[in-house]
Amino acid sequence: MRSLADAEAVLLICCGFWWWEKCCREEAVLTNVGRVLEARGREFLGDKYKDPIASFTDFHKFSIENPEAYWKMVFEEIGITFSVEPSCILRENDAYPGGEWLPGAVLNAAANCLTAKPGRSSDDVAIVWRDEGKDSEPLNFVTLEELRKKVCLVANALDALNLAKGSAIAIDMPMNVNAVVIYLAIVLAGYVVVSIADSFAAPAISMRLKISETKAIFTQDYILRDDKELPLYSRVVEAKAPRTIVIPVRGSTPIKGLRADDLSWEDFLAKVNHAKADNYTAVEQPAYAFTNILFSSGTTGEPKAIPWTHLTPLKSAADGWCHMDIRRGDVVAWPTNLGWMMGPWLVYASLLNGASMALYNGSLTSSGFAKFVQDAKVTMLGLVPSIARSWKSTDCTAGFDWSTIRCFSSSGEASSVDDYLWLMGRVCYKPVIEYCGGTEIGGGFVAGSLLQPQALSAFSTPAMGCNLFILDNNGNPLPQDSVGTGELALDPTFLGASTTLLNADHHEVYFSGMPEWNGKVLRRHGDEFERTPDGYYRAHGRADDTMNLGGIKVSSIEIERICNRVNDAILETAAIGVPPLGGGPEQLTIAVVFKDQSSQTEDLNQLKLAFNTALKKLNPLFKVSSVVVVPSLPRTASNKVMRRVLRKEFTQQPKHSKI
Repeated sequence: MRSLADAEAVLLICCGFWWWEKCCREEAVLTNVGRVLEARGREFLGDKYKDPIASFTDFHKFSIENPEAYWKMVFEEIGITFSVEPSCILRENDAYPGGEWLPGAVLNAAANCLTAKPGRSSDDVAIVWRDEGKDSEPLNFVTLEELRKKVCLVANALDALNLAKGSAIAIDMPMNVNAVVIYLAIVLAGYVVVSIADSFAAPAISMRLKISETKAIFTQDYILRDDKELPLYSRVVEAKAPRTIVIPVRGSTPIKGLRADDLSWEDFLAKVNHAKADNYTAVEQPAYAFTNILFSSGTTGEPKAIPWTHLTPLKSAADGWCHMDIRRGDVVAWPTNLGWMMGPWLVYASLLNGASMALYNGSLTSSGFAKFVQDAKVTMLGLVPSIARSWKSTDCTAGFDWSTIRCFSSSGEASSVDDYLWLMGRVCYKPVIEYCGGTEIGGGFVAGSLLQPQALSAFSTPAMGCNLFILDNNGNPLPQDSVGTGELALDPTFLGASTTLLNADHHEVYFSGMPEWNGKVLRRHGDEFERTPDGYYRAHGRADDTMNLGGIKVSSIEIERICNRVNDAILETAAIGVPPLGGGPEQLTIAVVFKDQSSQTEDLNQLKLAFNTALKKLNPLFKVSSVVVVPSLPRTASNKVMRRVLRKEFTQQPKHSKI
């Protein structure tokens, strides 16, 4: 929070402190990190070690200063196996920003997912799932052994396509059991996954296929939502995709109208000699071999094509192990898609940690999903804040028992204190672990921890193994642990970060023009962050989402947090700095989405006055110039608000209008 001295903030944050004081001290030694520190705290920290809670900050510093010991411990705890062990954890190498990780190591990330972890067996559940509309039926389960056999079958069928090893193979379909099986099979067999979100139109699909030089693609005939058939294969065909394997969404229903070279799922699997279908020898590869190509949002121009390697899953799993405390036997749900980094993250963070993945094929804002969380006994539920806002607005989670949840996690956009206070109240104020990172990182650079009191809509610690900096107005790092706001920069020495881009100059994008610290050029991220007097971090959106109001730089998100709470009729807002026609200082415009748009009768002049009154608490110089009602906020496919689109529209709009 900006300052816990603010009385209202104290009231809200105390709920997080209350949970921590009551439960976390009792359960600290049961967490992954707490258990390790109880056993090895003095070995790692010497006489500085007190207990898991008091020593967590020292342990974070240890993870940065002693990567050899820290990451060796993490790999042992998770149970990562190498066919060839690395010569060391990290060594200097000018070809890799921040150094070369696991030199000499040979492994396969997918093979590690399909191996039973200590304390777990091949008969344990790997995936629990349910289809929309079947909410009263029993859950569906896939054991680890069943998953292994399914993956091996698909891997064998992939080889029958006679593609060269290392070829790019795309997935454009919802995140269901088949998608997870295909994803793991592509990696297991030494090919490279191309991740495409199932929401994309044909031009976006086509662009990604061309950038990655995709040789084949998996998709479904259509997506089923509320018993409506939303075409998917036809979009892939329109994108002029290469050879396509099409899965029928209704089981064995024949697929009509396939192109000459395309295959049905049934015919694809029939290519396998079933005498050896259940087994496959993993293609072991060097640590930096590509496993997955993901893309930035690409709201303007060509999206960045970001390769993941066999190292990246280790970062994802380590974050889940430490920050979300994903344990053996847990059930992890995070509604997402393989087209975005949280899809592969979920696969690796759950399976590499010996947990079950919970997948719901349907609408997330329905009582069906809420019942699935209850029935699957989810222990960690991840989400984007807009989902919580919708749940709160519709109350679709009422009456369901979510008591198995130990924590939530939140990523993707700025969260609301009010919405997350409501969400925590659903489960006796279990905490929300905020998590912020990027596709090019494979995880987070700042997060929360169950060993620290969590402030709502704030981060309590840099991610383990990650060192971050806030730059001053001159672009230089502020002293570490000092209070301030500015563009965020990262120490380049952290596991899993990208080292190349397929269609852009990696150094130019992430390092050019950045300051040095301790002889290393810092890595650009692009977010604006604040470190508060209380030691928390707050995100203020992208650095290009800041405004200059009367000579004062302020984040759109900071203003939106206040405006969202002005009136109960408001669903969400977007704060935009709009230059007046003819030039001059930016004027603050608030775009408003109302919960009930059919009966909206709010006086916009009164609403403007209410906004200005509320903003006085932030800065009395901030004045709302105009209020514009919109039916919805424009967003990228990964749910980020496109304020630049609104800015362009509002430049030509009259004040106090509807669009």
